[in-house]
Amino acid sequence: MNDIFIEQLVKNKRSAKDRVVFILVIIMVLAVPTALVLLATHHMVYAYSIYIALFLLFFGIWLIWFVRSHQNTEFEYQMVQDTLVISKIIAKRKRKELMRIDVRTFDELEKASEIDLKSHHFQKVLVACGDENDKEHNYYACYHHAARGLCGILFCPNQKVLNSMKPYLKKDIVLKLFYNRGK
Repeated sequence: MNDIFIEQLVKNKRSAKDRVVFILVIIMVLAVPTALVLLATHHMVYAYSIYIALFLLFFGIWLIWFVRSHQNTEFEYQMVQDTLVISKIIAKRKRKELMRIDVRTFDELEKASEIDLKSHHFQKVLVACGDENDKEHNYYACYHHAARGLCGILFCPNQKVLNSMKPYLKKDIVLKLFYNRGK
């Protein structure tokens, strides 16, 4: 029997929230040591605050690097036989497996543009795509989890990953997704 192993990397785009957090960190790193130095020069606090300001400045430089590198994330999809493994790669150094699921358990797999999310009452949704607003390339997968109930995955698989899922998906999902027939 042929073994299936397909990988795909999806780079996460920085959102407006990420940019705001980064700008606030920079402002805080510059403002706190500056305020301590100004207070020390006007004899309002002890001269030791200059040393504290210098320490906070060096810590702030590290904090800026830390925040920026942890906003550099990628998602990796791996299809191994009938199992989809979704991992998050942070700053190209740290890998965290988010989920491992048998694709046979999918109740639905549709393009994000075609699914009505308000009709589903997801208990938990895993967002593992580059851009959440890209309805053309994103797919939703719905499945039932024994402990959590109805769960969903928002991800962005390419055609190769979708074709590797095809033999293991339910017949009605395959008809609707690949042949535009069904419901």
